[in-house]
Amino acid sequence: MDCYTANWNPLGEEAFYRKFELYAMEWSLKEDLRDCLVAAAPYGGPIALLKNSGRKEKSPSARPLLEIYSASGLLLASIPWKSGQLVHLGWTASEDLLCIQEDGTVLIYNLFCEFKRHFSMGNEVLQNHVLEAKVFHTEYGTGVAILTGAHRFSLTTNIDDLKLRRMPEVPGLQKPPSCWAVLSQDRVTIVLLAVGQDLYLLDNTSCSVVTPPGMSPAAGAYLRMAVSFNYRCLALFTDTGYIWMGLSTLKEKLCEFNSSIRSPPKQMVWCMRPRSRQRAVVVAWDHQLMVAGNSTECIQFVLDEDSYLVPELDGVRILSRTSHEFLHEIPEASQEIFKIASMAPGALLLEAQKEYEKESQKADEYLREIKDQKLLPEAVSQCIEAAGYEHEPETQKSLLRAASFGKCFIDKFPPESFVRMCQDLRVLNAIRDYQIGIPLTFTQYKRLTIEVLLDRLVLRRLYPLAIRICEYLRLSEIQGVSRILAHWACYKVQQKDKSDEEVAHAINQKLGDTPGISYSEIAARAYDCGRTELAIKLLEYEPRSGEQVPLLLKMKRSKLALSKAIESGDTDLVYTVVLHLKNELNRGTFFMTLQNQPVALSLYRQFCKHQERKTLKDLYNQDDNHQELGNFHVHSSYSEQRIEGRVGALQNAVDAYYKAKNEFAAKATEDQIKLLRLQRHLQEDFDKPYLDLSLHDTVSNLILDGHHKRAEQLYREFKIPDKRYWWLKISALATRGDWEEMEKFSKSKKSPIGYLPFVEISVKHHNRYEAKKYAPRVTPEQRVKAFILVGDLDQAADAAIEHKNENEMNFVLSKCTASTDVAVVEKLNRARAQLLKK
Repeated sequence: MDCYTANWNPLGEEAFYRKFELYAMEWSLKEDLRDCLVAAAPYGGPIALLKNSGRKEKSPSARPLLEIYSASGLLLASIPWKSGQLVHLGWTASEDLLCIQEDGTVLIYNLFCEFKRHFSMGNEVLQNHVLEAKVFHTEYGTGVAILTGAHRFSLTTNIDDLKLRRMPEVPGLQKPPSCWAVLSQDRVTIVLLAVGQDLYLLDNTSCSVVTPPGMSPAAGAYLRMAVSFNYRCLALFTDTGYIWMGLSTLKEKLCEFNSSIRSPPKQMVWCMRPRSRQRAVVVAWDHQLMVAGNSTECIQFVLDEDSYLVPELDGVRILSRTSHEFLHEIPEASQEIFKIASMAPGALLLEAQKEYEKESQKADEYLREIKDQKLLPEAVSQCIEAAGYEHEPETQKSLLRAASFGKCFIDKFPPESFVRMCQDLRVLNAIRDYQIGIPLTFTQYKRLTIEVLLDRLVLRRLYPLAIRICEYLRLSEIQGVSRILAHWACYKVQQKDKSDEEVAHAINQKLGDTPGISYSEIAARAYDCGRTELAIKLLEYEPRSGEQVPLLLKMKRSKLALSKAIESGDTDLVYTVVLHLKNELNRGTFFMTLQNQPVALSLYRQFCKHQERKTLKDLYNQDDNHQELGNFHVHSSYSEQRIEGRVGALQNAVDAYYKAKNEFAAKATEDQIKLLRLQRHLQEDFDKPYLDLSLHDTVSNLILDGHHKRAEQLYREFKIPDKRYWWLKISALATRGDWEEMEKFSKSKKSPIGYLPFVEISVKHHNRYEAKKYAPRVTPEQRVKAFILVGDLDQAADAAIEHKNENEMNFVLSKCTASTDVAVVEKLNRARAQLLKK
């Protein structure tokens, strides 16, 4: 702690930079980094090396070796490179490795060198080959930009939603640009390139020449350019050693620096801290590293080994054969506390805590000085914040002890920030361990979020550590442990050294009924790995049939899927499986399958009734269900346009009904056939529409049209009941107004329905005169009602008195009015009185 500022390097009056070792690398490289293609993922990500890619002395038969290491140099995986010539390596935001070949093919591998997929950058790239490539990240996702042998640029802004874009041509460009970069401005991706002393900007539609503001006229030709981590700043290095730094919009200059080194640097990257006013770039040559910013001075480091720079959100990682270092600007909170002779409240609190441990009275003096200035809360906050920026656990503990000491003298100090920092540092220290090899800074960790960090641990198959972090931070099961266990199970099914039963049992023992676990997703992964039987066993643990069935169908286990769907009781799910079976199986096998599943068969019949009636006929034939087949033919007859077709369909129905031993239905259908044929003749004879009428309507229409003999013929031929026929005839005659024919009909024979209907129908058609003729002919029990219908209350009263029926008398009285029917009322009252005396 006493030499804490020994590695601080000032840049200007306010900024300090330090470089410290993250790891002594474990990889024991035999090659120099200059002989390898190198790509390191940001946020403390893995490192990919393609070894021997540039060694000319190697024989053509020697295959390059693609290796992936953790940030601490531990080998994660390696494969011999058997594909085409590689031009560039890069990492996606989700830590997949992109391998860009000379022919424009991009191959994607995971952390363990397992091939995932590939895509092509287009035919033009294939024909002209790739000279250079860059992988970049925007809000759209991970993108790839290509410079072809024809000196044209092509790019895609999202490799997961591939849309290739060919950039405009640079007029007169005969050689590759000396340097170029991809910029992202206002959600638009553009390319900036340099040719000599000229800068060209390529957007979607045009190529324009641009000049950085404040650029020195004697700057010379551009050799390198660098874009900051957030794409907001741009740095340009010229052949005179001049460095221009400004906004990537090329509208504002931030600062400049003359390095006096004319040789082109190997790399140039930005070294910035979020929300810092300091701007600086790191420039690397073979044996020298320079940090230049808004100051006339610079910071220089000697490089003993060939190094590779990895830009980060808040600094730069420096890789070499033996070490992995981090260069960054000292945060303000750390400067305030550790700067020599600092009187900041955090610095005083740290000293107070140290003196307290020594049992010195100076602790009280320092503490009083802070309290007198009322800066104790600020001092505690400074120590907490500074602890987050420290990499060494001992320094972290010292700062947190100081913060804890200061908290004791503050009333109601909110503990959340202190507790959260302790938790965050414990997580960070765990993942920074060289066996894990993820050297995240506190700033990177907060930008990345705990959810993404857990995903990255899962990708590295560090399941126990991920689960311990979830439990330590008390994350919900669905957000934490459940998700990790599901990933573990998906990895477990890929292990081929154990039997299906062992793997399924192990997964179920570990996962059980943990909330948020989907056994169907694990089963799907097993199926993708070619372990169908394991997938089926895992599906047995899936409680949701809706998740089981689709995968079973995908696995061609349709009959099992049907059983599961029926067990679920979900008719939509059953329909889904049945229709899938219908398309998958031949007709006979499909029907036989349904025969063994009555529920599915019943539902399919319902479907066919509404959607596929012809299939319904085949089902009934298959089942020898003659009754339903007859019903089917009857229903089908209604859709026939020609009468011959109708008759044919009905005749098929008759045959089916007889086979079903339903003579009643067969006879009724035969009558319907006879009626159809008769109606056709009637239509031809009388040139009037008789088709599609019922038997009774046909009879009524014949009577209405005056064809009494034909109506009589139907009455006898179809054995219409006498009562029904009389009703039909008198109703039709009354409707027609043929009262004379109605009179003849009433006298032709004794009415089977009596004569009250004659009265009612006549009254209904407003002919009381005819009604009065029939009223006396009704039966004695109906005379009261008949006389009331024709309006003869006097005779109605006489009939009621004659019957000596008090109810009938009361009924007649209810129809009388006091002013007009006085005599009738008196007569009825007298009769009622006499009836009551008896």
